[in-house]
Amino acid sequence: MTITYAWRGDFEDAAVDALHAEAFGHAPSGTEWGARVRRHSLGWVCAWHAGRLVGFVNVVWDGGAHAFLLDTMVAPDLRGRGVGTELVAVAAEEARSAGCHWLHVDFEEGLRPFYFEACGFRATDAGLIALR
Repeated sequence: MTITYAWRGDFEDAAVDALHAEAFGHAPSGTEWGARVRRHSLGWVCAWHAGRLVGFVNVVWDGGAHAFLLDTMVAPDLRGRGVGTELVAVAAEEARSAGCHWLHVDFEEGLRPFYFEACGFRATDAGLIALR
């Protein structure tokens, strides 16, 4: 199986919206993903298989040393095949190339093995305020 990865790759809003809904278990929302990432992101990584968007991660940043992963998603039928790990690897390399020193990620407890073992993140203290 050949998966291709593209930094700041072209995509249709509906494809990312459908993948996000599938990955996070909700109905499609009609989000205008293209406008959102172009306005707020350092970049994003798309993963494609046979013309289908099967993975996506958004890399936002502070305009300097810090980049942050948001919305890491892989189609459920392709999880466990290294797609997510490669999405993160491409994102990390591109953030490094842009001059970032740090790549941050927040995640739910069940994703610890993915981010720590597969992707190489390490634990750090952080804080969070729930706004909603």
